[in-house]
Amino acid sequence: MKEEIIFAGFGGQGIMVMGKVLAWAAMREGLKVTWMPSYGAEVRGGTAHSMVVISDEMVPSPVVTNPTACVVMNRPSMDRYEDSLTPSGTLIVNSTLIDRQAARNDIDVLEIPVTQMATDLGNTRCANMIALGALNAKLKIVSMRALVDALKEVIPADKHDLIPINEEALKEGAKLVSRH
Repeated sequence: MKEEIIFAGFGGQGIMVMGKVLAWAAMREGLKVTWMPSYGAEVRGGTAHSMVVISDEMVPSPVVTNPTACVVMNRPSMDRYEDSLTPSGTLIVNSTLIDRQAARNDIDVLEIPVTQMATDLGNTRCANMIALGALNAKLKIVSMRALVDALKEVIPADKHDLIPINEEALKEGAKLVSRH
């Protein structure tokens, strides 16, 4: 098993957190992992992406050029990364903020209104966890328990009051995929 994933969006959408939570969860389950964050010139509001490679064998490089999966949280990210996906790759699209359909027909596209769903849950900042829950359910990378435990590692101690809503968001994203 090997997944090469890119998470992309605006700074402030929790792009780094998505990648880091998945990386921690995969490590907890004994998989080999690399996580590489990248920020644009501006952090909040600028472009951001993180690359995660997860495998049951050694990972030779943290750089992802042709991902097997991509989560795009805004239109510029979709425009940038859709073409780089491998054929049969998975594209998770935040349809709340992205106003176009995927142009490719050789990839698996899940359009999910994660920003609207997060608003409905009561905190727009958990949109990233809805997307991560959906991605993980689709690809079956790690257990939900590992993702929830990883939240405790990644979210700073002074913000642990946000763990319950992020756990709920992960589960909501996973439920969406199980319904498809």
